[in-house]
Amino acid sequence: MPNGAPATSFLAFDLGAESGRAILGKIHSGILSIEEIHRFANEPVEYGGSLHWDVPRLWREIRCGLAAVEESELAGIGVDTWGVDYALLGERGELLQNPYHYRDPRTRGMMEEAFRAISREEIYNLTGIQFLPFNTLYQLMATRRDTPDILASAKRFVTLPDLFHFWLSGIAVCEYTNATTTQMMNPVTHHWAPALLELAGLSASLPAPIVEPGTVVGPLERCVSGTSALAGVPVIAPASHDTASAVAAVSARDGTAFLSSGTWSLLGTEIDAPVLTSESLHRNFTNEGGVCGTTRLLKNVMGLWLLQGCRRRWSEQGIACEYEELMEMAEQAAPLAHLFDPDDPSFLNPVSMLEAIDRFCVNTDQQVPRTLGAYARAVLESLAFKYRLVLEDLELVSGSRIEQIHVIGGGSKNRLLNQFTADATGRQVLAGPVEATAIGNIAVQMLATGAVNSLPEARTIVERSFPIEIFEPLNCERWERDGARFQQYCEIIDVRN
Repeated sequence: MPNGAPATSFLAFDLGAESGRAILGKIHSGILSIEEIHRFANEPVEYGGSLHWDVPRLWREIRCGLAAVEESELAGIGVDTWGVDYALLGERGELLQNPYHYRDPRTRGMMEEAFRAISREEIYNLTGIQFLPFNTLYQLMATRRDTPDILASAKRFVTLPDLFHFWLSGIAVCEYTNATTTQMMNPVTHHWAPALLELAGLSASLPAPIVEPGTVVGPLERCVSGTSALAGVPVIAPASHDTASAVAAVSARDGTAFLSSGTWSLLGTEIDAPVLTSESLHRNFTNEGGVCGTTRLLKNVMGLWLLQGCRRRWSEQGIACEYEELMEMAEQAAPLAHLFDPDDPSFLNPVSMLEAIDRFCVNTDQQVPRTLGAYARAVLESLAFKYRLVLEDLELVSGSRIEQIHVIGGGSKNRLLNQFTADATGRQVLAGPVEATAIGNIAVQMLATGAVNSLPEARTIVERSFPIEIFEPLNCERWERDGARFQQYCEIIDVRN
């Protein structure tokens, strides 16, 4: 874009598991600036004994975000969300059921049932996706078991960001990066896997067509835009899985790993083709779709959900504690006193995160934490140690040495966790940008509209526009001494009551 040319503007809706935001991005003279124009909570709702997303309210918040820029001239609008969750649509495109939350317990035992029909090895060879109990495949198997009439009446299946693109444009598609998280898509052919659709109870015609990130889905519908300046603005499918958007914003390959840090932590690297080996299956690594034909070889770690759960429990007890104050207390707490495996099933959705941590400590002959700072430090240190184990496995599966870790997303603001990650792994840590997901969403929209000519050009603009902070490893000897103890805890099969 030549100097003096008017800025080109894009609107990114970035929906996370705790909150959503509408981010306006403007590119001018090779610099990208962003502005948060609307932020809202994303709170699940429980009814009928099940946990659901409040999707109608999220749609209302998206409409509020659009209203905030209705006089702006936009070059594109795109939505990204978390993966795996989905929507079933009826004959007129109506939502048949409020989408389930991936933490709903209905999928217990579904993986084992799937393996009785199709072996674990065959499912992995067909999809390359990490086995997690809440993957879409197992959610749909639970739907087929519990509410077969709803499934039978569905005329279209879409993932969650595709639902919002459908409501914006009137056109139903399934964007590739998010489709890969369903564990029903072949990463080599980029088509749905018929055997897994059948296992899930879906006819071949039910899922919407798969489109690549950067596809212009269609113009914003008149019923959404009204007579505002937004009429006819292109609705663009970005990398609609939030981690795919975050990774699109930075270069994380050839010796650099990405760590998308938020409610979940996703640690991996960008490669050119999926790794479908016995080793990647054994280590339970996932091959999720990336932008411009790339693959994100990664593994999920429970993430800052653990700390969110602690704060939620304290709030219920009448104890208010801001993150900054909590991090100060954590920094003063005794080091490496309480360690636990963040990925133990007991932490997925406990009634009390504090009690779940206590149980793990008791079952591994450790003292339980006694203070807020001790709990917070236990979470951060356990996450850092888990990153170390996943990083070692990533090097083994990818066949490449990782020299540095690039932390992106909201968790990149947690300086104490960043330092612990550098200390535990012995690697340099780069932190930022915080809004990497929205920035990556915008970057793909820029590609789709010709505002930039290539992914490297978009990433160069991002690097130029948003500074990063560097953390060097310190105190590695102390972390090395406790590494074997942590690994032993991770090998405990069942510490639940």
